[in-house]
Amino acid sequence: MICRMRIGIDMGGTKIEGIVIDARGHECARLRVPTPIGNYSATVRAVAGLVDVLANQTDLADDVPLGIGIPGALSPTTGLIKNSNSTCLIGNPLDRDLAEATGRAVRLANDANCFAVSEAIDGAGAGYAVIFGVILGTGVGGAISIDGTYRGGTNAIAGEWGHNPLPWPQVFDGRDERPGEPCYCGQDGCIETFLSGPGLARDHERHTGHHATADTISDEATLKRYEHRLARALASIINVLDPDLIVLGGGLSNRQRLYENVPKLWHQWIFSDSCSTSLVPNLHGDSSGVRGAAWLWPLESGETV
Repeated sequence: MICRMRIGIDMGGTKIEGIVIDARGHECARLRVPTPIGNYSATVRAVAGLVDVLANQTDLADDVPLGIGIPGALSPTTGLIKNSNSTCLIGNPLDRDLAEATGRAVRLANDANCFAVSEAIDGAGAGYAVIFGVILGTGVGGAISIDGTYRGGTNAIAGEWGHNPLPWPQVFDGRDERPGEPCYCGQDGCIETFLSGPGLARDHERHTGHHATADTISDEATLKRYEHRLARALASIINVLDPDLIVLGGGLSNRQRLYENVPKLWHQWIFSDSCSTSLVPNLHGDSSGVRGAAWLWPLESGETV
């Protein structure tokens, strides 16, 4: 089957977004509907209904496949969803239920994996072989793309750098980074507790006594601490994966100073005499997740971007 068209679905906590793209990545249709929060059966129906509307708008054949991005992962052991912020999905065979509800072939992946695939295929990482995709938002996600395909890993957790400890801990203003804040995963001092939006806001309030949301913080000392931590955390990724490019997504990726300042810092912890890895912003913004879901069905013979 030559998949000239593809459907992508991004299942967010408050909205479900769908897109239809052609083999060149051109958008043919897009639609959003509210997420039926906490209701698994209603969520499956909402996705199926969204797919039907998109198919009718673009006159899609029944064999056009469906890619799904979720805030979680499909367990290789059980075939059920795990590690999802949308807790109603946990323990359910989402891919099988959606295949039955839509009558289409379904592929499912973590939303960070979809982000990395989108940017690798026709985004900021186009033309690079090995990419590490980073989500800096409410949480901290990560994903590995090699030759335009994400690597999920044996345990479906490849790229989950946010739940490792922040490396090379420091002392700022007499405050030791160890042991760090408790993380919802059950550990203390995870990268996510420092580099997420809420983590940045907590750090700012701890050092200044002033509450602010992550997107409004302009305090130079706070931002320098954040950049120092991001440089250390990404240096550990470079030491293990040695990617060609690191692309940032999520709300905090909009801070342009990161792309200049972080690479100036990370060489201190990289096990090399030089570092050619590039740090870049995403190209597709909020659309990367849904586009990457569609690209879970890669190009086949005869198709070109």
